Amino acid sequence: MKEVVFLNGKFLTSKDAKISVLEPGFLYGWGLFETMRSYNNKIVYFDQHLKRIKRSCRLIQVKFPYSIGKLKGIIQRAVKLSDGRDVYVRLTLWKSDIGTGTLITTRKCQPYSFKKYREGLRACISLFRQNESSCLSQIKTTNYLLYRLSLMQAKNNGFDEGIILNNRGYIAEASRSNIFFVKDKEIFTPALECGCLDGITRRVIFDFAKKHKLKIQEGKFIPSDLYEADEAFLTNSLMGVMPLTRLEKKPIAKGLAGRTTKLFIKKYNLLLKNGT
Repeated sequence: MKEVVFLNGKFLTSKDAKISVLEPGFLYGWGLFETMRSYNNKIVYFDQHLKRIKRSCRLIQVKFPYSIGKLKGIIQRAVKLSDGRDVYVRLTLWKSDIGTGTLITTRKCQPYSFKKYREGLRACISLFRQNESSCLSQIKTTNYLLYRLSLMQAKNNGFDEGIILNNRGYIAEASRSNIFFVKDKEIFTPALECGCLDGITRRVIFDFAKKHKLKIQEGKFIPSDLYEADEAFLTNSLMGVMPLTRLEKKPIAKGLAGRTTKLFIKKYNLLLKNGT
């Protein structure tokens, strides 16, 4: 498939796509982004992605550059030009000397293997902390250092993900995902006030749970809650629903994907194929 780049109103080659080093977005991390997965030319919860970044623009005083409909059309054209079945899409908006910079990039999506969805991911507790009192903790800014450092720490120590706690020691989220766990057939996830992003796939899980008459409790949880869980899983728009089977050196329950996790994986895969 082709790599496609849309920059400030034009489709360009990646070689020709350039911005000034003096852009406020570049100098200060003054921007936002969304990552999406297009499968068979359909993006799960497409409108929700665009509405979220539009809301976030108001919060950081970046003017939204297009109508939702027009931006959606540009992204759909980029996906079509990429000529791929499974496409990674990134939308970036930033404070620019011209007002708002807009970048849309596509490339081939590289999903995890089926084996990984059976075995699950391994996570460690990050050394870095989320500031739960900051409104910025709940938007996807291009100032992403907390998450990259947490992921680097995890990778350097042989793990797949880093679990980030907030300043009070409660679980906020993982470096690239939201986190859920199941105990005694009840589902739990950190409340937004803990400093986690209200992820799009997090919202999908709430919708799935409602349809299956399953209750999700949002609250304040500590690492020992994860250790004692019957199963746990992570969510984001690229990997969907992924089992979390080990925390530090200990398995979570039997160290395998649990029943609820498998249900949500199945439902998400159907949603991915059918679109919204």
